[in-house]
Amino acid sequence: MTMSTQHLLCALDTIADGGACVVDAPLASGDTPVVLVRRGVRVWGYLNRCPHFSLRMDHRAGHINTYKGQVLMCAHHSALFRFEDGHCIEGPCAGATLTPVPVRVVGDAVHLTDQEPRPNTSLEGP
Repeated sequence: MTMSTQHLLCALDTIADGGACVVDAPLASGDTPVVLVRRGVRVWGYLNRCPHFSLRMDHRAGHINTYKGQVLMCAHHSALFRFEDGHCIEGPCAGATLTPVPVRVVGDAVHLTDQEPRPNTSLEGP
């Protein structure tokens, strides 16, 4: 996908530094909820699906818990996932990983860079 065909997901400031938000991304399978997490100018994207029971990670639509700006927390069983690689460090699915969705920060916006989730993908901002 070239820069001109990237899909805008949200403005960078939509995601609090150390926080997360949920956006719908136009993946090949259709519009899919994606969790975006941010630390400084870095943003990572993951399918909004906990590997424990394949449930959404938000306790109410669009609201994702984070802890100390370092990990995502699944609302259902409190599994903790690192921002930078989606690896579960604590909880019932320890050792599992979230499914990454490739995103890129361009200026002050977050873009989807591919329509298929791929393992271990994160790109730095400017």
